[in-house]
Amino acid sequence: MLRFVSHLFIITVLLLFTGCNNKVMSENEQPGEQLGITHVGTPAQSFSEFENILERIRTDLKIPGFSAAISKNGKIVWAKGFGFADKENGKVATPETVYHLASLTKPFAATLIMQLVEEKKLNLEDPIINYGVDLGNKNIKIKHLLSHTSENTPGTSYNYNGNRYSSLDIIVKAVTNKSFCELLNERIIMPLGLNSTGPYPLSQNNCLKHDSQNQQISRKLAQGYTPNGQHRMAYPKYFGTAAGLVSNVIDLCKFSIALDDNILISDKSKKIMFTPTISNNGEELPYGLGWFIDNNDGLKIVWHYGKWDAISSLIVKIPERGISFVILANSDRLSSASGGIGFTEDVNCSVVAQEFLNAFVFGKVQLPDLQVLK
Repeated sequence: MLRFVSHLFIITVLLLFTGCNNKVMSENEQPGEQLGITHVGTPAQSFSEFENILERIRTDLKIPGFSAAISKNGKIVWAKGFGFADKENGKVATPETVYHLASLTKPFAATLIMQLVEEKKLNLEDPIINYGVDLGNKNIKIKHLLSHTSENTPGTSYNYNGNRYSSLDIIVKAVTNKSFCELLNERIIMPLGLNSTGPYPLSQNNCLKHDSQNQQISRKLAQGYTPNGQHRMAYPKYFGTAAGLVSNVIDLCKFSIALDDNILISDKSKKIMFTPTISNNGEELPYGLGWFIDNNDGLKIVWHYGKWDAISSLIVKIPERGISFVILANSDRLSSASGGIGFTEDVNCSVVAQEFLNAFVFGKVQLPDLQVLK
């Protein structure tokens, strides 16, 4: 894929060729107008320019609030809130604001599965029927659920399917006699000190036993909003391996750093997760195990996004650079305006991912080594 040479060029190419948007631009239409974004120009040349671009995107998409952070080599080097976590009550968004993650829960679930693989409690090649999951084909294996290749002839084609991914709930319970919620709390949330991470407090499968933990998360939780940003909107109450976690950008950076440092799983397991799935026909697919995998100018990009009612979430990792970018919003526009369900295969479909990559990965803006948040 060509280097990110300019925002103008990339947006034009994306809208015309990649399928991030079904509509072809008219002759007089400016790139980005279909997304409701008026900013078009060269990549940010400084942190302040990057922040200004993010704020412009937020206002153009009518998102009440979002928070973002960047980590580098094990340190959180930048974090900032934009707009409002609760606009009616004047509560501003900060790096500590908690948002619903939707499908950004999937990388957490994949990490737990890889832990169980390392402990030889299960095997990625195991048929899911062995664990009481029957999706109508006895040849479906655990790896097929994790890679979204369980439909039709298992392993042949990629089809993003959160409902099938959620069958991992049953497998986790069968192997450990504990719910996904319990295992997640014991193995990831508590060890890493992710004090602002847990199931959505009103979810039906919330296993957190301490009211103080739920209350702490609830106090920081952003209010959800409709796509136009005008009306308050409730979050979905499902929680499981496919979706339902809430967190903030600080905790997500800590989770990302723990993966970089092989704290949660071995480097071997991480490489398996971060490697594109190869189909039965030898085709490289866009998803690994619990993560999307992209390649820009020879550089591997590992990422995932979330989109649901009142929810947008995104994490972008550059493993060989030790860099991660996280952004969380309290409406679905950050994800829906970037393609949404059905257009998830290309990280370039995300406008904010483009801005991050343009500035800090393929651009000239240097990331500091100074840790700003612990």
